[in-house]
Amino acid sequence: MNNLKTMVLLVFLTLLLVWAGAAFGGRQGMTIALIFAFGMNFFAYWFSDKMVLRMYNAQEVTEAEAPELYKIVRMLSQKAQIPMPKVYIMNEDQPNAFATGRNPQHAAVAVTTGIMRILTPDELAGVIGHELSHITHRDILVSTIAATIAGAISYLAQMAQWAAIFGGPRGNDDEGGSPVAALVMMIVGPVAALIIQMAISRSREYLADEGGARLAGNPRLLANALRKLNYASQKIPMDANPATSHMFIVNPLSGGGLLKLFSTHPPIEERIARLEAMSL
Repeated sequence: MNNLKTMVLLVFLTLLLVWAGAAFGGRQGMTIALIFAFGMNFFAYWFSDKMVLRMYNAQEVTEAEAPELYKIVRMLSQKAQIPMPKVYIMNEDQPNAFATGRNPQHAAVAVTTGIMRILTPDELAGVIGHELSHITHRDILVSTIAATIAGAISYLAQMAQWAAIFGGPRGNDDEGGSPVAALVMMIVGPVAALIIQMAISRSREYLADEGGARLAGNPRLLANALRKLNYASQKIPMDANPATSHMFIVNPLSGGGLLKLFSTHPPIEERIARLEAMSL
């Protein structure tokens, strides 16, 4: 169901992009929007992993430098039947982790120093299993596509705003787009795209939780880890970029109320409940 939900949401997100381009520039705008999204996805596919690792100053480590972590990653990679990913450590007090890379053959797992301090080896295995499931399911590619399409829609909305200031497009829908549709797109488009992107991210988190629990062999290990990580992430701040928050196992940014609607992660209580139900 999560895979089906993701595909439906990606279709809606793509249609929203096409509509945004058409609203702004008619058929020509629609073509430009698709080309723009393709270019952004191409760049993100090849370079986003290097950018995010550099952003958090993640350092690649050898087996001699982190033997316990390496042992867990190797064991679970073999169990998942994927190549051993590169292993990185971030010097961050907040306990967290993420996976990146364009496919299982070019993947990396990064953990913070904080997560290695507060989790037991078995709980850490649950977290690593979660991240390896992201790699196996190619969630990194899915999330990248969703994020870049949503970004393209926001960029088109900004272009439409500037065009409106300087005497926006004129003409009919086929030639220059509809001014009314462009106005609606400026207001609704970015918000709708963000909500869909967040929904995609949340559906992939549930899937990775399930896969990680099966890899680790005990769903309660990951459930216990999520409890600790959620509590610590609220107490220990992290200078995280909102554009990359969806990559982490728990949201590195804190916020409540209306912000939960735009959260990249499902409610931690729901994730834990689903994991505990698996162990019954």
